[in-house]
Amino acid sequence: MDKRINLGKKAPHMYDKLISLKHDMQALIKDANMNEGFSHLLLLRASQINGCAFCVRLHTKDALDTGENIERISVLPAWRETEYFNEKERASLELVEAICYIKDTHFPNKVYEEAKEVLDEKEILAVEWLALIINALNILAISSRLEVK
Repeated sequence: MDKRINLGKKAPHMYDKLISLKHDMQALIKDANMNEGFSHLLLLRASQINGCAFCVRLHTKDALDTGENIERISVLPAWRETEYFNEKERASLELVEAICYIKDTHFPNKVYEEAKEVLDEKEILAVEWLALIINALNILAISSRLEVK
């Protein structure tokens, strides 16, 4: 694999701002009383969609370390076909996917309206910021060709 400029190392002031946003996002997750393990599944799902091997490995490990089970992790790409996720989790996964596919779908009103039926404002806020931040981090990792070890 070709070596590229590591964007985070070459512009640490920019990377630090992105990580600061990640910490703010984690505070929103906590404020929304979202399960930390499930938040890593949301990060994992976005990273799977974006094809970010570095983040897929990272968030799989984080999900396991925070108590998520291997069954939920392993079926994540096919979550709609399982009974492993409750109504709020399904709405959250739908929101994350809609944001990841924004280029193709422009985040349909239907997805947002359905999410509002089961998620409160704090939960929607946390999930949308989570999706926005992980997309930026996926772009950073993929652009820099961060090594997966």
